[in-house]
Amino acid sequence: MALSQRLGRLIGVREHRVDPGGGGAPRVPGPATALVVGGGIAGMSAAVVLAERGVDVTVLEAAPTVGGRLAAWPEALADGTQLNEHGFHAFFRQYYNWRSILRRVDPELGFLKPIPGYPILSAQWPTEEFGRLPPAPPANLLALLLRSPSLRLADLRGMDREAALPLLSYDPVRTYAEFDHRTADALLGSLRLPDRARAMLFEVFSHSFFNREAEMSAAEMIAQFHFYLLGNPEGLAFDCPDEDYATAIWQPLTRHVDRHGGRVLTGVAATRVDRGPDGWRVGTADGSSHRAGHLLLAVDPPALAALVAASPGLVAAAPRLVARMPAFGRAGPPYAVARYWMDGDVRADRAVFSGVSRQPTLDSVTLYHRLENEPRRWAERTGGSVVELHAYACDEGVPAGELAERMRVELTALWPEVAGLRVRELRARVEARAPAFTPGSHADRPGVRTDADGLYLAGDGISTEFPSALMERAAATGIIAANHVLRAEGAAAEPVRSVRPRGLLAGR
Repeated sequence: MALSQRLGRLIGVREHRVDPGGGGAPRVPGPATALVVGGGIAGMSAAVVLAERGVDVTVLEAAPTVGGRLAAWPEALADGTQLNEHGFHAFFRQYYNWRSILRRVDPELGFLKPIPGYPILSAQWPTEEFGRLPPAPPANLLALLLRSPSLRLADLRGMDREAALPLLSYDPVRTYAEFDHRTADALLGSLRLPDRARAMLFEVFSHSFFNREAEMSAAEMIAQFHFYLLGNPEGLAFDCPDEDYATAIWQPLTRHVDRHGGRVLTGVAATRVDRGPDGWRVGTADGSSHRAGHLLLAVDPPALAALVAASPGLVAAAPRLVARMPAFGRAGPPYAVARYWMDGDVRADRAVFSGVSRQPTLDSVTLYHRLENEPRRWAERTGGSVVELHAYACDEGVPAGELAERMRVELTALWPEVAGLRVRELRARVEARAPAFTPGSHADRPGVRTDADGLYLAGDGISTEFPSALMERAAATGIIAANHVLRAEGAAAEPVRSVRPRGLLAGR
């Protein structure tokens, strides 16, 4: 254990148990059925736990493949077929619940490989490295202040230290009460940071949540600053699979659910939800229906809002849920992903993953031929490279191909050698499915439990009472939803873990 982690443990920066689990039979003592709508991280996490405990669970996924925004699918290229993916995801080491699910299929998590470094690129300033800080606070924060050229001691004297205290004082109730109606942009402005520090230290961070600072709750940014930097003993280091997501994650998890008696059905789109005297019924686009005693809706906000709107019976069964959907169902800004197959490579010293600051469109660069085995083999065979460009919050109404070209051109300002690489293949898309965390939205953000008996929600936009985000929030809410079902049926719940629940200066 690193020295910073030992120091962190003394002040409570360690893994915490939100729910110890247990409290019932190892398996449901009688027949129990559940439907899970959505086969992404949240839905599959719920299905894994339910199937293991003897619940007869069926997952309905509208897409041809499971995975949601972590999906992978075959892509036909001119020289063969490769697996393409929805976009790069960092598997941070404080994703305790998500990693617990992944350990079902690989107890040692051997498919996750450490990614060296976490550089932030800028056309205005030299690259900064955030992946080599001490892992735990307060040592990581002190090292950041000492090492970062963006924030010198003289800059700290000009900073509004009182305005910065909320970043160190996250509280799951008080932070949202005081800051949810402010924008992240306004909070950052109040700090009086130098422009370089704001761009390199904070703006890159807030973009990672698929929201713009001017449209994102300041409370949510404080919560994520705590979750990723100041509340966990693992630091900003992260790992990634060395195989595509389908091979490394979704195929093994699907087999795991199958072995425990569950079913994962793809290409089955839920169109309507009804509640009857014998439980829940889900109608699907092919005219069939599925019934169960418990129902978990684990889909993106726009899909959830559309499903609720198409289910008039929920007006009486879950009026509070129905009332929250018009606001909750508005997704965050569009995001774009472009995967380029090039006829040459970038410089050997370029990082596998890099964040990007202050480019109009481009937010990150991932070198997949140095990350996953299939692109690596393709690059070795052809002498080329596989480069993914990602925009987390881009302009509305711009075609995917145009956004891809904008990102490629912007990358040449950072890595000039890219200009000399010929594009062999391009696959680009733009979507708007990530949750919005707009100012004032927290009070009406739905949680896992709804006002209808036996109806639960899960996903990365669903509210939790402890710090979480992105993949980890999806997995955690899926497990919590499963736990509600298990306890209702007399079975033991799954443990739920989190980082330190409050900030370093939050008091008690």
